[in-house]
Amino acid sequence: MDIDHIRKLADLAIEKNLAEIEIEQHGVTVRLRRPEPHVVAAPMAAGAPVPVAAAVGEVAAEAEPAYAGAHMITSPMVGTFYTAAEPGSDAFVEIGDQVTAGQTLCIVEAMKLMNEITADVDGEVIAILQENGQPVEYGQELFAVRTG
Repeated sequence: MDIDHIRKLADLAIEKNLAEIEIEQHGVTVRLRRPEPHVVAAPMAAGAPVPVAAAVGEVAAEAEPAYAGAHMITSPMVGTFYTAAEPGSDAFVEIGDQVTAGQTLCIVEAMKLMNEITADVDGEVIAILQENGQPVEYGQELFAVRTG
């Protein structure tokens, strides 16, 4: 299996919003797994139905996330996501923080360059969707911000 095939699998997993994808070919198994997002979830009402996949290959409808309708801040590049300027430093923002347009939210390191990702709106950070130190793709959601 070549690297281009693995990249296509990763793109497919992102496009279809899959948490994990595994393929075996010619005795070689490749498993790609996306990191779990840090989400502030609203409590569900007792007895609320939980969607379940009916058959193999069928994707279950997901419950609407707590940040539905929020402004999403996405990665402008492929790189590594960092919540702070350096290890051991305080994070640029935490869930619940008020941010203003232009404020630094995180860093995405690409090819040894540290790129500050800034808020493009004023609002409250309601979700941090990536894990510190994990790879991110172009267009991948990083933060959910409630505006207004």
